[in-house]
Amino acid sequence: MDLRIFTEPQQGASYETLLTVAKATEELGFDAFFRSDHYLKMGSADGLPGPTDAWITLAGLARETKRIRLGTLMTAGTFRLPGVLAIQVAQVDQMSGGRIELGLGAGWFEEEHKAYGIPFPKEKFARLEEQLAIVTGLWATETGRTFSYDGTYYQLTDSPALPKPAQSKVPILIGGHGAKRTPRLTARYADEFNLPFASIEDTEAQFGRVRAAAEAVGRPADDLVYSNALIVCVGKDDAEVARRAASIGREVAELKVNGLAGSPDEVVDKIGRYGAVGSSRIYLQMMDLDDLDHLELISSQVQSQLG
Repeated sequence: MDLRIFTEPQQGASYETLLTVAKATEELGFDAFFRSDHYLKMGSADGLPGPTDAWITLAGLARETKRIRLGTLMTAGTFRLPGVLAIQVAQVDQMSGGRIELGLGAGWFEEEHKAYGIPFPKEKFARLEEQLAIVTGLWATETGRTFSYDGTYYQLTDSPALPKPAQSKVPILIGGHGAKRTPRLTARYADEFNLPFASIEDTEAQFGRVRAAAEAVGRPADDLVYSNALIVCVGKDDAEVARRAASIGREVAELKVNGLAGSPDEVVDKIGRYGAVGSSRIYLQMMDLDDLDHLELISSQVQSQLG
C-alpha cells in the first residue's frame, strides 16, 4: 500500500509551508506529495495568506525535492486551456526529472470562478473529455509531426506538440463518484482511478464500475491503479487524536466514520479494509500543515506496518 500526502492549500498555506511539508514527505519515506487546485477557501477557514497556484507550486517543489512523486488532485479543467496545460505539465515534469502526475477533473466550485473571473461553463464534463484527448494527444505525437484537433469546444491546428515531458508517459488520474461517464473516461484515458472521501462499501462498488468499463473497451481491469483519498487524524492516544481533530474543527467519531482516525493500529486496520476491496494507494488528506509531528507519527507507526 502506497501512502501519499495530500494537501488543501486554499484553506491557508504559503509556498514556504508547502515546501516544508513536501520536504518532510520526502524525508519520512512517503511516496508522493499532492495538492488540490483551488483558488478560494471553503468553510470557516480564513484562507490566509491567500491561494497558491497548483502548477507554480509544483514547479518550485520539482526543483526542491529529489525522490517523491508530485501531482494534483485534481487540476480543474475550467482553469486552463488544454494546450497550455500540456505545456505546463510537460515543463514541470522536465524540471522534476520525470516525477509528475496529472490529476484532471471537470471543475466544480462555482464560487471560486466568480471570485477570480474564471468562466464556469455548463458543459464541463464534455469539455473535460476533449481536454483529456488533447493533452494526451499532444504528448503522444511523435516529435517532428504535428497535432490537430477539431472538437466542439477546442480546436488545434498543426500544433508542433512541444515540449514533451521527461517521462515517456505522464500518469493521468481521473476520479469521482459518477456511475457512468467517469468510469468510461477512466477506462479510455487514465492510469489511475481515485475515489475521494468514500466509504469502503461505496469504494468497492465504484471500483467495480471502473473495472467493468475498462474490460468493456478491451483493457485489462488490473492495468489501472485504484486509490482513495481520505482525511487522516492519528494520535498516540485518545487525547492526541481529540486534539488533532479539534485543531481542524472536526469530531473524532465523525472522522472515524468518514476518514482514517484513531490510533495507528486502528488506522492500519481500516487501510487494510480499503486494500481488501482493491485500493493499493491512499492519499492522506492533511489539514493542519503545521503539525509535522503528525506526519512523523504516521510514517513511524502507520506506514511502517504497511510494508
